[in-house]
Amino acid sequence: MSVLFIGNSLTIENDLPAMVRALLESAGINVRVASLAQPGYGLEDHWRLGVARKMIAGGGWDVVVLQQGPSATEGRPSLLEYSARFAEDIEAAGGQAALYMVWPARHRFFDFDGVRKSYDMAADSANGLLLPVGDAWRAAWRLDPDVALYGPDGFHPGPAATYLAALVICQRLAGLDPRALPAVLNPTAPQESIVPRALQATLQEAAAAANAELQP
Repeated sequence: MSVLFIGNSLTIENDLPAMVRALLESAGINVRVASLAQPGYGLEDHWRLGVARKMIAGGGWDVVVLQQGPSATEGRPSLLEYSARFAEDIEAAGGQAALYMVWPARHRFFDFDGVRKSYDMAADSANGLLLPVGDAWRAAWRLDPDVALYGPDGFHPGPAATYLAALVICQRLAGLDPRALPAVLNPTAPQESIVPRALQATLQEAAAAANAELQP
């Protein structure tokens, strides 16, 4: 499986692409993962820069994961337009688009439904997969209201949130049951898990619940 991530710091933080690769490899899947992500970028920025389009045109990507900011309100038109544009390139190169639904900043907590609507619309317009990571955040809080998902700035993901995103993505892309996947080892301290073992089962259940809510 070959997966390309195109996004911004919400993809970069805690190195989500590396975490996805580690989980897929733990299940015996031979995988190639690459990432093109810049802090503050939207899909329009990537489109205009042109590097992402060249990478896609080179072919060989089974899935291209597209990620923008929350885009619950004023960012929605750009998300929809450029998801669809990228999807045309991705399909022409033999791949499939996947929309990585993120989450609102803590101070805009009320925007979760709007974020979901934006990414649902984008996945539909791109004829792509929806990766319901923001929904998995809410599922985790239903299981344990004290789960810390936001990082210190109240917007970027903490390590537990990135692990949760990786679980959601691995199930959607490869059909893996999150509850059977391990906690990823910390790249800087290989003997340590990226999340506490006591939290692992909660995040796995949340990922499975969020994916189960999607229409077949």
